[in-house]
Amino acid sequence: MISRAEGTRRQGRLHNLPATSLNPETTTEPSSWREILRRWCPGKGRMLSPSSAPMPERGWQTTGATGSLQKVKKFNSQDFRELRALCLSQGLLFEDATFPAHSSSIGARLLPQEELWQIQWKRPTELQRNPYLIMDGVSRFDIMQGEIGDCWMLAALGSLTLRKQFLENVLPKDQGFQDDYAGIFHFRFWQYGEWVDVVIDDRLPILNGRYLFVHPRTSNEFWPSLLEKAYAKLRGSYQNLNGGYLSDALVDLTGGVQVQFSLRDPPPDLKEILKAADRSQCLMGCSTPGQARRNIELKNGIVQGHAYTITGAVKIPYKNGWKHIIRIWNPWGHGEWKGPWSDNSHQWDRVEPKYREALLRNKDDGEFWMSYENFQEQFSWLYICNSTPTFLDFGDEHCSVWSLTSYTNLWSQGLPTRKSHYSSAGAASTNPQYFFKVLDHDPNTYNVAISLMQKHAEGMQDEKNLKIGFFLSMENSRVLKQIFFRTRDVTSYLTLSPGTYSVLPAAAEEQEFQFLLRIFIRNQDHHESSYSLTSPRLPMDIPRENQDSSYKALFLKYAKQDSTIDALQLQQLLNEVILKDEMTSLGGRFSFDSCRSILALMDLNSNGRLTLQEFGSLWQRLTKYMDIFIREDRNHSGFLDAAELKNAIQAAGLASDGRLVRLLALRYGDAGGRLGFCDFLCCMLRLDTMSHAFQNLAKGGSQILMTAMEWLTLVMYT
Repeated sequence: MISRAEGTRRQGRLHNLPATSLNPETTTEPSSWREILRRWCPGKGRMLSPSSAPMPERGWQTTGATGSLQKVKKFNSQDFRELRALCLSQGLLFEDATFPAHSSSIGARLLPQEELWQIQWKRPTELQRNPYLIMDGVSRFDIMQGEIGDCWMLAALGSLTLRKQFLENVLPKDQGFQDDYAGIFHFRFWQYGEWVDVVIDDRLPILNGRYLFVHPRTSNEFWPSLLEKAYAKLRGSYQNLNGGYLSDALVDLTGGVQVQFSLRDPPPDLKEILKAADRSQCLMGCSTPGQARRNIELKNGIVQGHAYTITGAVKIPYKNGWKHIIRIWNPWGHGEWKGPWSDNSHQWDRVEPKYREALLRNKDDGEFWMSYENFQEQFSWLYICNSTPTFLDFGDEHCSVWSLTSYTNLWSQGLPTRKSHYSSAGAASTNPQYFFKVLDHDPNTYNVAISLMQKHAEGMQDEKNLKIGFFLSMENSRVLKQIFFRTRDVTSYLTLSPGTYSVLPAAAEEQEFQFLLRIFIRNQDHHESSYSLTSPRLPMDIPRENQDSSYKALFLKYAKQDSTIDALQLQQLLNEVILKDEMTSLGGRFSFDSCRSILALMDLNSNGRLTLQEFGSLWQRLTKYMDIFIREDRNHSGFLDAAELKNAIQAAGLASDGRLVRLLALRYGDAGGRLGFCDFLCCMLRLDTMSHAFQNLAKGGSQILMTAMEWLTLVMYT
């Protein structure tokens, strides 16, 4: 009955943006292999700028999935199976002390005080002789809204019943009234990157002999009432369901990405988006303008300030052309549109019988059809949600592949606000940016979606949303887009040309709290490697003196009195600093032998020690390869297999073929051909050095000439 206005949110769209060589006949024998490299690779001996991103930000990062159902969090630490087993063993029905049969679970302001005292809590077994959790499957028509204004949640739930792949996540099958009944049930919801299992008892609030909240259309089917209770428990009380955001409920029931479209100023391709969303099994809903709490029903049957479910969108032959029509369902379970394309309208008389029989359901069940034009006139917002942004795949005959990378992190005090704008100073240089690459694009399709969600403290409600958003920039360039709204979830869909982009989360208020950032990138070539997501980094424009101090401080901490580092000290530094990162530590520690090899590759003076200058060059490469390793380790195993190694070599801009990759996996990998980070770093440093040596010596050709001593000097020390 109540659907909070979503504000004046607008989703934007970005369009296209605009060596010396060695002559063996004339050169004297070099004293070291590094002297050879100096002549082959001019510039190799000079100081390289350290990475502008000294270390990946210590935020939690995942790729691919939106939370795992294999690791479901137990809400209030309640384990459904253990509690049910305990109740069965003692012959008791479960009573949930964390969400008791008490007015506190209803909420103090939802009902007048005298009605709160009249509420009775009854189990389905007390209300019906033979109750069921589910009868003949789950359907939107099982739901009939009660006195509470949670149409926003029920509209999302109605859409969920159409998408079985999501429904089974929310409504576990291991429960019912027939077998192992103990008055206990559980449901799952997605919260800020993880699935949460919520346990409830089955005592339902009854007022004056009727259901106070959701009641089933079939008298002895109780899944809607129990699921509503579990969601109320998750949010603190039934009162906290009395008004909310349809967009939030869609995400909570799926773990997906949602986008809102204003029907007052829709994108020109909205019809195609609707059809693509329906075709790709998205959840959809819509809301009407007006004051939500008044629930004014217009003469045409549409309720003001109300949330509805979109259950279909088709294009059918009509008269001499085609007609776009949309099917909509009212969570009241009754109350329908009375205009064109309603159940009894004459428009259906002009539709071919096969279409009419397939589409028209002439019942007072709250569901109706209307034209796209009337839909745009009567409704104010459209909401679409799926695990990936498949609603942006219109015009694509195949199902596109979308890659996903998620980051959970903390906003620090002093983050840039809209008032301070985007700058490289102050908070902007102390909070993380998140980089991603677009390698290809079609200017006629969307290829990136960015979703930012603020994580509420427990018990915090929608009224306390901070105004959040993000700045989108090309790397080391101006801000291309900024978007801010006072909502839990801010999402934008974009068309971006090839390049490297950065996302900087921000808030309008200076307050520290957690956020979840998700970046979806469309893969047009249907290959995982078409897009490359990078690790989170500190901003690229950190002052140079801060860059220098990052590796200088490390060097001075571990260096000898003569301001050099030997292999033993390098081993200690790498194991204590680099292997703090979980992903790089899984493959094992740096051995003394591997550190001697690394040192030899960077040792300009061939004295077995690294100077500050040499260490700076090593640090720059080390951070580069660390980023590549974390990015290519897509399953977070801490290892790269041969295919991932090949992608990593390509990401580093180095040449390779299948045979070379196999040899590298054999030389540097474990028994299964996998490389941990330590071995990967040794491999890449050597491959990089040798590749540049050959390119400079060959002068663009495919052959080089060397003396035997030059060759031995080169290969034996490294």
